[in-house]
Amino acid sequence: MAGHFELFEESGGDCRVRLVDGDGTELALSICFHDKDSAAKAIYSLREIAASGLIEDHTSRAP
Repeated sequence: MAGHFELFEESGGDCRVRLVDGDGTELALSICFHDKDSAAKAIYSLREIAASGLIEDHTSRAP
Protein backbone atom coordinates (compact mmCIF):
# COMPACT_ATOMS: atom_id res chain seq x y z
CA MET A 1 0.00 0.00 0.00
CA ALA A 2 1.95 2.99 -1.23
CA GLY A 3 0.86 6.33 0.07
CA HIS A 4 2.24 9.80 -0.34
CA PHE A 5 2.43 13.27 1.13
CA GLU A 6 0.71 16.15 -0.65
CA LEU A 7 1.94 19.68 -0.11
CA PHE A 8 -0.71 22.24 -1.00
CA GLU A 9 -1.39 25.94 -0.59
CA GLU A 10 -4.32 27.31 1.39
CA SER A 11 -6.29 30.33 0.14
CA GLY A 12 -4.37 32.67 2.47
CA GLY A 13 -0.98 31.58 1.13
CA ASP A 14 -0.09 29.19 3.95
CA CYS A 15 0.90 25.59 3.19
CA ARG A 16 -0.48 22.33 4.53
CA VAL A 17 0.58 18.72 4.26
CA ARG A 18 -1.86 15.89 3.64
CA LEU A 19 -0.98 12.20 4.10
CA VAL A 20 -2.89 10.02 1.63
CA ASP A 21 -2.94 6.22 1.41
CA GLY A 22 -2.69 4.16 -1.77
CA ASP A 23 -6.47 4.32 -2.29
CA GLY A 24 -6.51 8.13 -2.09
CA THR A 25 -8.01 8.26 1.41
CA GLU A 26 -6.80 11.20 3.51
CA LEU A 27 -5.18 9.84 6.67
CA ALA A 28 -3.84 13.05 8.19
CA LEU A 29 -3.95 16.79 7.62
CA SER A 30 -1.35 19.12 9.10
CA ILE A 31 -1.59 22.52 10.67
CA CYS A 32 -0.90 25.55 8.48
CA PHE A 33 2.74 26.40 7.82
CA HIS A 34 3.92 29.81 6.67
CA ASP A 35 6.07 28.44 3.85
CA LYS A 36 6.95 25.29 1.89
CA ASP A 37 10.26 24.81 3.71
CA SER A 38 8.52 24.58 7.09
CA ALA A 39 5.98 22.14 5.68
CA ALA A 40 8.74 20.00 4.16
CA LYS A 41 10.58 19.91 7.52
CA ALA A 42 7.38 18.67 9.13
CA ILE A 43 7.21 15.84 6.58
CA TYR A 44 10.75 14.77 7.46
CA SER A 45 9.89 14.85 11.17
CA LEU A 46 6.74 12.82 10.60
CA ARG A 47 8.72 10.20 8.68
CA GLU A 48 11.19 9.88 11.54
CA ILE A 49 8.48 9.61 14.20
CA ALA A 50 6.41 7.11 12.19
CA ALA A 51 9.41 4.85 11.69
CA SER A 52 10.24 4.49 15.38
CA GLY A 53 7.57 6.18 17.49
CA LEU A 54 5.65 4.25 20.11
CA ILE A 55 1.86 4.16 20.18
CA GLU A 56 0.25 5.95 23.12
CA ASP A 57 -3.38 4.97 23.73
CA HIS A 58 -5.34 8.04 24.90
CA THR A 59 -8.77 6.50 24.35
CA SER A 60 -11.09 5.94 27.28
CA ARG A 61 -11.07 2.52 28.80
CA ALA A 62 -14.22 0.45 29.34
CA PRO A 63 -15.16 0.15 33.06
